[in-house]
Amino acid sequence: MQQILVDACGWVAVVDSGMNFDSEVLNILGRPQLLLLPKVIEELRQLDALRPRGKKLLLELLTAKSERVEPRPDAGEHTDDQLVDLARASAMTVLTVDVQLKRRLFERAVPVLEVTKKKRLRLIEGL
Repeated sequence: MQQILVDACGWVAVVDSGMNFDSEVLNILGRPQLLLLPKVIEELRQLDALRPRGKKLLLELLTAKSERVEPRPDAGEHTDDQLVDLARASAMTVLTVDVQLKRRLFERAVPVLEVTKKKRLRLIEGL
């Protein structure tokens, strides 16, 4: 089972696209295991609080479908550092649309799952 680390901006892009995430990810990776770092949950809660009622981030749905995972002790404090470290160490894919984060992941040969302009998911496994 492929493990997918969810980045906050990646989840926002999924929700804003209106795609059927389950169907899209099933076509690409089968039935994955979604993982959330505490810092990502915190970021999503902050973003969700700023959004209008009709544009909420479906956090209950995400947390119900995901497992919480702790960062490795030496990963650093920044969310991106924790995502890169854990994904590289555990051979995970990262769901993100963050350009700088994607660059860091590509440099370390970590696969990236991104939302395209056509409201679909695309797996990128290298430069």
